[in-house]
This record gives sequence, C-alpha cells and structure tokens, in this order.
Amino acid sequence: MIELDDAYWSNRYHTNTATWDAGIITTPLKEYIDQLTDKNIAILVPGCGNSYEAEYLLQQGFNNITLIDLSSFLCRALEEKLKPFFSSGLKIICGDFFELQGQYDLIIEQTFFCALDPLLRKAYAEKMYRLLKPGGKLVGVLFNRSFEGGPPFGGNENEYRELFQPQFQIQIMEPCYNSIGPRKNAELFIKLAK
Repeated sequence: MIELDDAYWSNRYHTNTATWDAGIITTPLKEYIDQLTDKNIAILVPGCGNSYEAEYLLQQGFNNITLIDLSSFLCRALEEKLKPFFSSGLKIICGDFFELQGQYDLIIEQTFFCALDPLLRKAYAEKMYRLLKPGGKLVGVLFNRSFEGGPPFGGNENEYRELFQPQFQIQIMEPCYNSIGPRKNAELFIKLAK
C-alpha cells in the first residue's frame, strides 16, 4: 500500500500529477454555494487541494473559512495564492484531518474522500459527524465509479448510504446532473445533515 503522507501528496502537487484536479470550482459546488445566503457560517474544506472552492467562497464574501491539507508544499502555495484573503476570515492548517478540532456549519467535500485509503472511510464519516455543529451539513460530490488502484479511490451509492446512514440524515444523494465534462455520469451530489 502507498503511504499517503505529506511527502506523497507534496510530490503529487509539485509535479502536477493530482489528475482529478479540475483546475476550477466544479459546477455542482458552485451552484450549491450560489444559493447560500449567510456569509458568516463556519465552513471547512478538508483535504483542500488547490482550493478553488475556498477561493470562490472568499470572492463571494464568505468570511469564516478553514482549509486543511496534509501537503506542506500545497499549504505554502495556498498561503501565497490566498494571501489577500487572510484578513477576510481565512485559516489554513497544514496537518492531519483526523486530528482537527473545531465545529463547523458546513463541510465541503471535493475529492478528499476519494484521496483517502478506503480503510479510513468509517473514521472519515465519524470525524465529519464530530466536526459538524448540530444541524450542520456535509455537502459535495463523491465519485460514483471504480478506479484501478488509487488514489483516487471510487465507490458507489449503496456503499455510501451504508457508510453515512448510521449518523447522518441523507437529504440528497443522487447522480449529479451538472458535472463537468470529464466527470459526467461519474459523480453523486451529497447533502448530509447532522
């Protein structure tokens, strides 16, 4: 098994081989964000990668955003890229998601789940539940397909329902109608409430 640590992810981002990086905020998340009205909610983007979602949120005036990623290379790049927003309530944490403390109204899932060893999925669901405030939501997209090897690691709706139903109210878990071209017919949009 590959050691999915700081060195691994820093190398992937340094060599630009995180092949699922879309280069932009994807349509499902953009459209979800566009209907949010409270700019003060506490938002977490775990395994944030290049963080197009956070950049978009900040541009829209959201002012309480926390990013966390394991890659020290990526965190340094984000600190530079998002420097103008540090006075706008942005916090970047370089570290292990499973050690994160805090409470959030909204957690955005965008290719973090698929980057984790599948053996960590139960721990992921439990940690997400603990990080959400009462009534908080985990929203985003999950791959609805298989991959050879990984990461990314795929999955399917039945697997995800079994994983999340014990703790979350599944408000939405359905195929994305607005995926970007390369992900068409391969994503599920999720909205899970604590």
